[in-house]
Amino acid sequence: MSEAGAADRRLLSRAQPLKPQRWPRTQRRQARIRAALSKRQPDLTVVLENVHDPHNVSAILRSCDGVGVLRAHAVYTIEEPPAGAFARQTSASAAKWVEVDRHYSIAACYDQLRADGFTILVTTIGPESRTLFDWDLVRPVALVFGNEMRGVSEEARDLADGAIEIPMAGMVQSLNVSVACAVCLYEAFRQRMAGGDYVTPKLTANELRLLEDDWLRR
Repeated sequence: MSEAGAADRRLLSRAQPLKPQRWPRTQRRQARIRAALSKRQPDLTVVLENVHDPHNVSAILRSCDGVGVLRAHAVYTIEEPPAGAFARQTSASAAKWVEVDRHYSIAACYDQLRADGFTILVTTIGPESRTLFDWDLVRPVALVFGNEMRGVSEEARDLADGAIEIPMAGMVQSLNVSVACAVCLYEAFRQRMAGGDYVTPKLTANELRLLEDDWLRR
């Protein structure tokens, strides 16, 4: 064997094994993705304002995925975004399936939401709040959840279209932010299921095709 051939063999022996091909996906995977995309609700979203605990962010995104939220919004003006909470690298992470738009002010976030036709409702306790079950959550709606300690900011409250209060019967007056988000989203899910919102896709055929192609590669 020539010296060059021996060198090539040594390089091959040290090479890392090739990763298995991820494309194309199985038919079962494709069917599951199509089913999920057909139920995505582009007219339902959440806004996270300075939510700093990565476990809360992950739980919120999991609830978003569970009810078919296509896109969420994150505003960080005081807290730093929790490291890794919005990353898609982990296969089990709901961040892999929920788009997240970042905004640098609550006003800019609200401007975009209103341009897209959303009514904006903050979750807060106070005389201006109406109980969750009194709101129509079938219409395009953005639900705003605030920091674990401070809640939503005064600016977020003042610029919103209304305020939601989750009814409670115990001594403690509030829920963990990720739990509060799940409660609100599943009330929206209940109303929308009753109205048949999950029967016919709300995304166009072209949007579904592009998203399916993207999701199959994740």
